[in-house]
Amino acid sequence: MDIKWMQRALQLAEYGRGSVSPNPMVGCVIVCNDEIIGEGWHRNYGGPHAEVRAVEDVEKRNNGHLFSEATAYVTLEPCSHTGKTPPCADLLVDKGIKKVVVCNGDPNPLVSGRGIWRLQDAGIEVVQEVLAEEGKNLNKRFFTSILEKRPYVILKWAETADGYIAYENGSPVKISGELSGVNVHKWRSEEDAILVGYNTALNDNPKLNVRQWEGRNPVRIVLDRNLTLPNTLNLFDSSQKTFVVNYLKQTDAENFSGRYADHGNTSHIKINPGIDEINQLLHELFKRGIQSVLVEGGAQVLGSFMKVGLWDEIRRCQSLKKIGSGIKAPLPQGIFTGSEQIEHDLWSFYSRV
Repeated sequence: MDIKWMQRALQLAEYGRGSVSPNPMVGCVIVCNDEIIGEGWHRNYGGPHAEVRAVEDVEKRNNGHLFSEATAYVTLEPCSHTGKTPPCADLLVDKGIKKVVVCNGDPNPLVSGRGIWRLQDAGIEVVQEVLAEEGKNLNKRFFTSILEKRPYVILKWAETADGYIAYENGSPVKISGELSGVNVHKWRSEEDAILVGYNTALNDNPKLNVRQWEGRNPVRIVLDRNLTLPNTLNLFDSSQKTFVVNYLKQTDAENFSGRYADHGNTSHIKINPGIDEINQLLHELFKRGIQSVLVEGGAQVLGSFMKVGLWDEIRRCQSLKKIGSGIKAPLPQGIFTGSEQIEHDLWSFYSRV
């Protein structure tokens, strides 16, 4: 029965997607006599954790007297430290819960086994690693950030049936259909940041926000190494947080022109020219709390991430449209993991590992 209830906890955790970063998605189900007596999930960053929501639900249903015979199914090791909320491990101890089943241990050094120890020290039976792979997949952004000290990277592009991503002069091509566009906006709402290169910013003039789906706007990242993009672009409208990646020192950027100084929602990230530019960039984003990045092109930028192997997923759209010539789309790499047909568009998905 542990698998059944952990599956429900994972389902609940999924509801937090796009709302809890940089925290992980966590669900909690409390069961007694093979019936759910309370459940909850982490809904937003800074808000109550899943265990707190589940305990509140138990008490709301007037089931508090059942704690001593109940089992809590939690998708991530209960926290043992005080952050924005009190320790969840202590909460479960205080409520006298009988048993705790955990999907994944928490790799965060502030927890990392201490939550399990706190429960066991209080005499609570603990079962670990139930549906562990499913839990790691759910929170792959969180695990990548903690363990690899970089954001989780998703490469996304649309290409024509004859394999082109744009016209020869760099001007954009309307490739994917309307429903694919809605899906892309949904994806944007689920990631911390979205990144484009210089040519895409200049030729497409994208807004990189969420318009066709309900959710938060991602942080915008644009590669403008010498700070020559015109200030009339949508990326510089201060409507959402934007990082401009460049080679210039901060003082140079501030003196280059008034608009290049950090102001409002726009700030700068300096990297040094060299072969490890992508690694530098991801390290800088990690330091700024960015846990995931959706890279939307163009072809040169996508290729740069693939060349150095610093990516985790590819999402590739192929349409029926043909243009005869243009800028070639990248060739996907990694392991093919599946596909999805959305109207006339074929989406293919790949994983680096």
